[in-house]
Amino acid sequence: MAETLKKGSRVTGTAREQLAADLKRKYESGASIRALAEETGRSYGFVHRMLSEADVTLRGRGGATRGKKTPSA
Repeated sequence: MAETLKKGSRVTGTAREQLAADLKRKYESGASIRALAEETGRSYGFVHRMLSEADVTLRGRGGATRGKKTPSA
């Protein structure tokens, strides 16, 4: 599906629903938004918006997280 889309073209109707379902499936299988954007030739914002429209629970940002410091004994 994604291969047939031209960069910057408007995606509406059934094509949009199919693209959203495809992106949702891949995202929930572990693909990142950036990877999906590169694969489809669309922007990060477009993919993010499509996932939001598909009611996907987005993962938190990766990288190091800061936990509470434990007092040293």
